[in-house]
Amino acid sequence: MSTTNAARSGDYDLQPVKFSRLARRGILFGLTVSQLIVVGLGAVTLVFSLYVGGGASLVVALPVILCCSALAWVGMEGRKLIQWLPIVGVWLWRSTAGQLIYRCRVVAPRPVGTLALPGDAARLRQWLDAETGAVMVHDPHRSTLTAIVAVSHPAFILLDPLEQERRVTGWSRVLATACRSGRIASLQVMERTLPDSGKGLTEWWHQHGSGDDTFTATTYGELIDRAGPAGERHASTISLSLNLKTANRAIRAAGGGNRGATAVLRQEMSTIIAALRSADLAPSDWLAPGELAIILRGAYDPDVGAALERHGDIGRDLATAGPVAVTESWAMLRSDSAHHCVLWISEWPRSLVFPGFLAPVLLSSGIRRTFTLLYTPLRTDQAARDIRKKKTEYVSDAAQRQRIGQIEDAQHSAEYQDVLQQEADLTAGHGILRVTGLIAVSAGDPDELERAVADIEQAAIQASCETRRLWGQQAQAFTAAALPLCRHV
Repeated sequence: MSTTNAARSGDYDLQPVKFSRLARRGILFGLTVSQLIVVGLGAVTLVFSLYVGGGASLVVALPVILCCSALAWVGMEGRKLIQWLPIVGVWLWRSTAGQLIYRCRVVAPRPVGTLALPGDAARLRQWLDAETGAVMVHDPHRSTLTAIVAVSHPAFILLDPLEQERRVTGWSRVLATACRSGRIASLQVMERTLPDSGKGLTEWWHQHGSGDDTFTATTYGELIDRAGPAGERHASTISLSLNLKTANRAIRAAGGGNRGATAVLRQEMSTIIAALRSADLAPSDWLAPGELAIILRGAYDPDVGAALERHGDIGRDLATAGPVAVTESWAMLRSDSAHHCVLWISEWPRSLVFPGFLAPVLLSSGIRRTFTLLYTPLRTDQAARDIRKKKTEYVSDAAQRQRIGQIEDAQHSAEYQDVLQQEADLTAGHGILRVTGLIAVSAGDPDELERAVADIEQAAIQASCETRRLWGQQAQAFTAAALPLCRHV
């Protein structure tokens, strides 16, 4: 994103920002590969029918031509029909194979070291770092190793403009650190609303309470037990995923295998922790297996998560932290005690906004939701090649449109200016990241879920963002949005 002239707020300058647009360019005339294929198929059908049977054969070829045209140019829910074909095809295949329903096999426990999660997350394995006590999640298919840390911070919206600007600058340095590493596959920031378990109040009462059996002490203790779980709190985590392929040389130098991978990830963890503290964030110790188990259990079974957090070591086993039952439908997901729906932030603000523009979404009360930002850092050389490729495509498309007399579209011009701004930022020493925003909304029944989704969509509009429901991808999207495992859709 790029900054513009400062807007005066109080006695300090608060910098507004503008996000890059979602690129909608194609291979030729804005058409993607799939669109060009169906357009070419329709053109070949037209030419072949005219060559073989003349005008009379058009009656037979016309349905094929119309079908190809509809697939290429007719849109629905922000996507062309040809883009829906893979999603619908995978959905039908999974539905036929019975993969939309998951039931935990109680009498047949999962192998040691697995996370007991449904879907494609079943392949995840857990490693325990003996030096830090942190749990590391290994994805053998994507060759990544992930560690999670909890972060505490003050309410950003309540800070003065100077402090907000300073913290934004500090967070940009954290992201720049992730870009400079070259070994980080992704960085996930997850902020979730949770029913307050009352653990903090209970601990305070045990430390400062009288502990006698007087009427006052008994009444106050009962009030804390009842009032604590009725509140709501926010919890934030940052997940760091190491690309094992990119870090292969460093892993071999550190001893190879699991020991070398954990040593390299430990180095990246130390670097990120130092960057977070420089940004005035307060990271805790890296999450242990029991703490990650509570997060996973609370995501699939929210009604039990707060109770488990209050009761010591109960439910802190990753082998049993997964859901008991999961049923996926086209529009939502049901797991244990809740229904879930995942929204994708398909468009960030196109106009200038100030830090804290997401306050309507993040401060929405009475809604159980998880907000996730997935950052994919690009190495400097890779980002430079990608920018050069985009510039070449935009220039060639503009020349082709001018040759055929097509009017230049303002959207293409804006996207080209975004590419030029990214090139300027990269030249100035900044990093390039691809950002994906996801919002997982949970509720106790489908009607309540639809009302909560409508409220979140309205809050996103107030934040100048556009959201779309991920139809037919709810199970995979939920693991990416609600679990701190650096998963992607």
